[in-house]
Amino acid sequence: MPLTRAAVPVTLNAVELRVLQIPLVSPFTTSFGTETVREVIVVAAETADGRGWGEVVTMAAPLYSSEYTDSAWDVLARYLAPALLQRRTFAPEEVPGILHPFVGHRMAKAGLELAIIDAALRAEGRSFAQYLGAERDRVPSGVSVGIQRDPQALVDTVGGYLDEGYVRIKIKIKPGRDVDDTAAVRAAFPSIPLQVDANSAYTLQDADTLAELDRFDLLLIEQPLQEDDLVDHAALAKRLGTPVCLDESIVSDKAAADALALGAAAIINIKAGRVGGYLEALAIHDRARAAGIPVWCGGMLETGIGRAANAGLAALPGFTLPGDISASARFYDRDIVTEPAVLEDGHVRVPTGPGLGVDIDEAALTAFTVRAERLTR
Repeated sequence: MPLTRAAVPVTLNAVELRVLQIPLVSPFTTSFGTETVREVIVVAAETADGRGWGEVVTMAAPLYSSEYTDSAWDVLARYLAPALLQRRTFAPEEVPGILHPFVGHRMAKAGLELAIIDAALRAEGRSFAQYLGAERDRVPSGVSVGIQRDPQALVDTVGGYLDEGYVRIKIKIKPGRDVDDTAAVRAAFPSIPLQVDANSAYTLQDADTLAELDRFDLLLIEQPLQEDDLVDHAALAKRLGTPVCLDESIVSDKAAADALALGAAAIINIKAGRVGGYLEALAIHDRARAAGIPVWCGGMLETGIGRAANAGLAALPGFTLPGDISASARFYDRDIVTEPAVLEDGHVRVPTGPGLGVDIDEAALTAFTVRAERLTR
């Protein structure tokens, strides 16, 4: 489904970049490491009509992705923001084309694109969800649970989130922490919607181990193999009863097309940062929907900025599985927006105000800022 209508052009006067370090309420462990502080870049686009906000979802180190904080900061300050400042007046839909000459750096591009879209939509009084064509005013909320000390600790943690009302549980797995952990959760909670996420921790040689997960009636197994292993994912999918969902492999609409053509994915996790922006995410949604492939919205421990954008995206009709759009309190004691996302009957509301529909808590933004720079023409 195309955009409802293009956003108004903006005249860009400055771009402000900030690195934030926000403590997590508890350590978050995956197959590639443990985070206790979320380091994130916040982008503010200053236009003739006001400000728009975006978020760059890189991590401090290149563990999940080749992008990381310092690389994103460098390309934003040296190339991406100057390219937009030089153009100065443009429509948000032109941003991908303006930034196209710079290869890669999708997360950095996505954060900058979102800030421009937010600024334009705030100026015209239209919500981000309306702009994308959202059809729901709230979205079901799943929660992503990191690797715990042992299976019993995992069961206890999952139980706590179920008590809070989350409608779907995702647990992280890695070699040695897969079958037993999944078995423990399924035994404790026989009927919950449950899925596992490997974050590329396995190879095709682990197919027998991964096949053992078939007996747990999982919604899906997410990204079992390396991101460039589309052919191996297709081979693995034929050996598993559990649907294979791709995450890190889907870096663009073209990658999604290739994965579907090969039979490498029965489900797609769409992360706007990973694919280069929400406009590209919309294209992937449209492609998957036309092919009858379910999609859901993944999370990157976003602040209230990215969380609001993800809620708007997940309200599109093709998002038929609960995403990782949890309440802000799942990760942060203090967010950087004045009204953080909350869980209501297992759902998160889609903001309806102009732009992203959230206001920045300036005091919190300042408190968490460890680096800042304002770029002008």
